[in-house]
Amino acid sequence: MLPGAVIGWDLNAALGLAAALSIPAPAAAELLPIVEAVMVRKMNEQMKR
Repeated sequence: MLPGAVIGWDLNAALGLAAALSIPAPAAAELLPIVEAVMVRKMNEQMKR
């Protein structure tokens, strides 16, 4: 995180969470970057308001 902006997630932690939820690693590795990009954009939009 930068002051006033989110730049990304800890994807190792996200993959660990996916494993704990029994989500197959290949599926998580495929989907997490897409989800991360959307969430980072939305979080930054909310922080600007």
